[in-house]
Amino acid sequence: MTELVLKPGNATLADWRAIYRGATPVLDPSYKAAIEASAKAVERIVAKGEPVYGINTGFGKLASVRIPAADLETLQRNIVLSHAAGVGEPMPVAVARLMMALKMASLAQGASGVRQQTIDLLQKMLANDVIPVVPAQGSVGASGDLAPLSHMTAVMIGVGECFTPHGRVPARVAFASHGLEPVILGAKEGLALLNGTQFSTAYALAGLFEAEVLYQSALVAGALSTDAAKGSDAPFDPRIHLLRKHRGQIETADALRNLMAGSAIRESHRVGDERVQDPYCLRCQPQVMGAALDVLRKAADTLQTEANGVTDNPLIFTEDDTALSGGNFHAEPVAFAADMIALAVCEIGSLSERRIAMLVDPALSGMPAFLTPKPGLNSGFMIPQVTAAALVSENKQKAYPASVDSIPTSANQEDHVSMAAHGARRLMGMIENATAVIGIELLAAAQGCDFHQPLASSQPLEAVRKVLRSQVPHLDDDRYFHPDMEKAIALVRDGSLAKATEAVKLPAVSGAAA
Repeated sequence: MTELVLKPGNATLADWRAIYRGATPVLDPSYKAAIEASAKAVERIVAKGEPVYGINTGFGKLASVRIPAADLETLQRNIVLSHAAGVGEPMPVAVARLMMALKMASLAQGASGVRQQTIDLLQKMLANDVIPVVPAQGSVGASGDLAPLSHMTAVMIGVGECFTPHGRVPARVAFASHGLEPVILGAKEGLALLNGTQFSTAYALAGLFEAEVLYQSALVAGALSTDAAKGSDAPFDPRIHLLRKHRGQIETADALRNLMAGSAIRESHRVGDERVQDPYCLRCQPQVMGAALDVLRKAADTLQTEANGVTDNPLIFTEDDTALSGGNFHAEPVAFAADMIALAVCEIGSLSERRIAMLVDPALSGMPAFLTPKPGLNSGFMIPQVTAAALVSENKQKAYPASVDSIPTSANQEDHVSMAAHGARRLMGMIENATAVIGIELLAAAQGCDFHQPLASSQPLEAVRKVLRSQVPHLDDDRYFHPDMEKAIALVRDGSLAKATEAVKLPAVSGAAA
């Protein structure tokens, strides 16, 4: 397992991506001094005996209730147990690991009053692949992702269940088998662990990383569809895009042009083609996909900032032993970022489906109906296009902005919430839908290019066809279609299309894609 030295407050998106893909984070030891100073400040605050929210008071609407010093450990345990009220399917392990790393990095910045041993436990759990079972529903994205982070913290005190290399087991069993000890939470620690945006941010980052793969795969599939339809590469001329000046549009056009460069199919109709202009799904790819790229990059900027921030409450300032109550737990930035990702994913899939529809229509593509040599006897790509249409419409319904919703909680003390958790959690399902659409387009585009043989496409696009044809043969007569689709979808999901075209540099959302 690869280790990654994590620098809290200064981690890159590449760092978070590596953790999401399986790297184990190890905290930079230079942060120990800040952690110790923060924990000592909490000790001094407790010794003063003055009421400080979250340290010696109740929580939320119960903030006015004073808690005696003898009950402070019980207070922190109780908040974890009472707030572990999530429902639904567990978080995917990869996303839960990312959430734990985000929480670890936030606490290590020395503004949360958490002891080194508590943060060390999170690191040891990650190193041993002891990952809490965290129900994914129950956060409204303000006052922190309370319910899911409470389930994470419950495991740290020996309650709940874990995913381990040996299966799903009770927390105490997992700890005993890996030589871990549950922690007894000190003053402020329970609240610090369960307050924050790490659940929402982890899901949003995971969505961002998968959306980056989706964007690049859609770019390759779109170029192949353009060749299959004997479309023009003139709309990708850089002069067009330099006049509009959008960075994403310029880079997308460059990539499409380079993907098609050297195509014999393209050269075969460069002169004498009676068609003046292609449909928008081909001609406007730089404008639509470029806009999606720009939006994803904006979301990436927001999420990198959020991932490096401290988002619990109250925050501890060691220079004067002050605990300041604020609202850094409110996940509105994450909600907006998740909504932006959702919009981009929706449009990427929508444009792809229109290209599929074009390819199966002989009036538009000039190829046999539904891309089958014997239409009528065979249905060819008729129903895969219907499936793509269904998935695109499902994504349209899911793309409604979560950030515009709110509902009061905690007896109106928490009267405006972000719904970032909803917005971020839906992304993986939307990306799976769009991935399937791109997979169907890949099959249709390759089938369309087959009709132009012996003319070949460009070297990069022929490399893509070779990868696909190594798993899915040309469709002559109708056969059981589902396995073909599953294989093509897998190639989209794992980034094989971008890898096959590595000679062409595809635009990235957040640095080099992985």
